[in-house]
Amino acid sequence: MAESKSPFHPEPRLLQAGDGALTVEISDAIDPDVNDMVVAIDNHIAEATIDGVIETIPTYRSIQVVYDPMIVRSAPLVERLKQLIPDHFEAPSERRHWRFPVCYGGDHGMDLDFVAETHAITTDEVIDLHSGAEYRVYMIGFAPGFSYLGGLAEALHTPRRQNPRTVTPASSVSIGGVQAAISSVPVPSGWHMLGRTPARTFDRRRDQAFLLQTGDLVKFFPIKAGEFDRLDKLAEKGELIAECETTVT
Repeated sequence: MAESKSPFHPEPRLLQAGDGALTVEISDAIDPDVNDMVVAIDNHIAEATIDGVIETIPTYRSIQVVYDPMIVRSAPLVERLKQLIPDHFEAPSERRHWRFPVCYGGDHGMDLDFVAETHAITTDEVIDLHSGAEYRVYMIGFAPGFSYLGGLAEALHTPRRQNPRTVTPASSVSIGGVQAAISSVPVPSGWHMLGRTPARTFDRRRDQAFLLQTGDLVKFFPIKAGEFDRLDKLAEKGELIAECETTVT
């Protein structure tokens, strides 16, 4: 039996990104193990507390390390980062599982009917497929707290809109291509809006303004419009709304 090909590069690539950032690239693939390795490396860098490193940005398959070149130079930083990259796959010791309420359809999900018609199924079937899946947060980006999710059911894979909207509401729950997403603030978008969650994935009032992190797992459950309004008022007051459980892996 032929061995499966590893999704990882034989050696990580450390690439200069301007005069104040390095990109640690470990793969060309979108893969759960790759994403877990990204999180592991990100944690190692955080624990190392390297002088001059300002922040790290984990993505699907790489990490950008932003640094102050007046404090640390690129060459020694590259050597330090190489020491922090594990030489084998490192699975997480624990993982956060989130449940988000979503009001589907109507003014909250303007594209629900379109997605149902596109796939020749009912809107209830779209909701069942969308809320029945478990999603991985692969990356936070584009806008503060905007969460890119993998795990969308193949039956819901839908090309993005031909005419993107110039603005979509905050907390929109959308799909585009093979991905799903939770938006954070009003943004332009070519994704298809299925609904909205009253939970805030970005709130400056919290100690951790971003609710979700790369590597988290997410599930959705449907709620009615009246319940959305009730929970939305609580979220506006600072309540978390989304439910979280941390499990040991």
